[in-house]
Amino acid sequence: MSTISPKIQNQINMLQQMQQQMQTIGSQKAQYEMAVREAKRASEELNDVSDDAAVFMSVGTVMMQKKKDAVLKNLEEKVETLELRIKSLEKQETMLQGKFEQLQAQVKQSLEGKPPSAA
Repeated sequence: MSTISPKIQNQINMLQQMQQQMQTIGSQKAQYEMAVREAKRASEELNDVSDDAAVFMSVGTVMMQKKKDAVLKNLEEKVETLELRIKSLEKQETMLQGKFEQLQAQVKQSLEGKPPSAA
């Protein structure tokens, strides 16, 4: 087998970097999805609590007593923000996956000795 050209080696390195980026995006997306589930679960639990019950919210390293409505509103805003981030990550993931597949096909063609097709 002949040695791999520097161009193909570079493309393979790019594929590896893209793969790492996709893994990072997947991890971030999973973290955000978990945070959304937690916030929704907290909202559901709060809905079962009476309006005059003592409700506490973590603010940094401090727990503060807040009104139930304020905590629910905060949770709703958190869910909205996280869902927007998830959508953004999904778009990045889709775009990166397309580029990855295209580059992968180019590398495969190059390694098989075929000229790359015009895309």
